[in-house]
Amino acid sequence: MGLSRRAYARHRGVSDMAVRKAIASGRIAVEEDGTIDPDKADRAWGSSSDPAQVRTVSKPAPQPRGTPRQVPIAAVEAVRETLRESGEPAPAAGNMTFVQARIANEVIKAQERRIRLGKLKGDLVDRSRTVATVFALARRERDAWVQWPARAAALIAAELQVDPHRMEQVLESHVRRHLEELAEIGIELR
Repeated sequence: MGLSRRAYARHRGVSDMAVRKAIASGRIAVEEDGTIDPDKADRAWGSSSDPAQVRTVSKPAPQPRGTPRQVPIAAVEAVRETLRESGEPAPAAGNMTFVQARIANEVIKAQERRIRLGKLKGDLVDRSRTVATVFALARRERDAWVQWPARAAALIAAELQVDPHRMEQVLESHVRRHLEELAEIGIELR
């Protein structure tokens, strides 16, 4: 047989309303007879509570007996990387604290807000749209150069008094060679 809600609230050092909210949100479970098993509830309460949201009470709450939840390595590495980028010392993999994770979260929020503000001001542009625009401009430029020898060959041949067909062939070969050289230039948009 477990404790009543009020008895568990006294045991935990919290208000009766806090226990009711924990039950309603599913943070702690009620036994079939309507009572609360203090050992199970303490473990559940400790593992699902955000330390930043816990109020300090005059009587310290008992420590949960369960093991802490495992955090994915990728999440820990993301926090360490964010801390390094912000100039904070990055802790060893096993020494991560909740405060350090919270700092990393705040740094990421600030970075996101700075990016969003840059977009609103027009200082930043969408990368995929920019790449598509540059690609379209380069394709139009290439197409214009490929068509140029056919348009200009007759006029140049008349000025130089040479065969127009031969002039077009020479111009086309030079233009294509030049376009091949330009195609080797790589543009990196980061």
